[in-house]
Amino acid sequence: MVWAEMIVVGRVARSHGNKGEVIINLETDFPELRFQNGKILYGLVDGEAKPFLIEGVRFHGGRPVVGLEGIDSMNAAEAMATVELRVPEAELVTLPQDTYYRYQLVGSVVETISGTVVGTVTAVEGAIGAQRLLVRPSGDSFEIGNEIEVPLAEPICVHIDAVEKRILVDPPDGLLELNERG
Repeated sequence: MVWAEMIVVGRVARSHGNKGEVIINLETDFPELRFQNGKILYGLVDGEAKPFLIEGVRFHGGRPVVGLEGIDSMNAAEAMATVELRVPEAELVTLPQDTYYRYQLVGSVVETISGTVVGTVTAVEGAIGAQRLLVRPSGDSFEIGNEIEVPLAEPICVHIDAVEKRILVDPPDGLLELNERG
């Protein structure tokens, strides 16, 4: 499996108990489908995508508490903290028309309704319901860390075309300048 071609579905938050279970911070809209006994998740270990078979799962506080094959002690579980968990893109659920996965927005050009190009989406951050686009501003003067945060909210992002990689925004006056990082 090629790590860069797989899609993030969660991150190990921390260990849980003394039998090797881990709590997962979700990065998927389909947790009950993704986190099931017998499913395989991949984590980056020593620079390689390593498969982890789910041996047990239950949900607590909206997050999965997962037992992974080979992770059978508190120390092993603690070593998994912050590990990103991914699946091959082919395993993703087919979405209805005019819906998209967050990763599909990366690389999209963001433009205002008046035709001004704001920049290009470098990432989508935040929990569901509080998501934001990180936009690399247009022009040659860009410095890493100076992205513009654009709320991924319907009143602001008025049209999203994940196939054409184009997002049309109608930001309130001053929003783009206010949300510059750096």
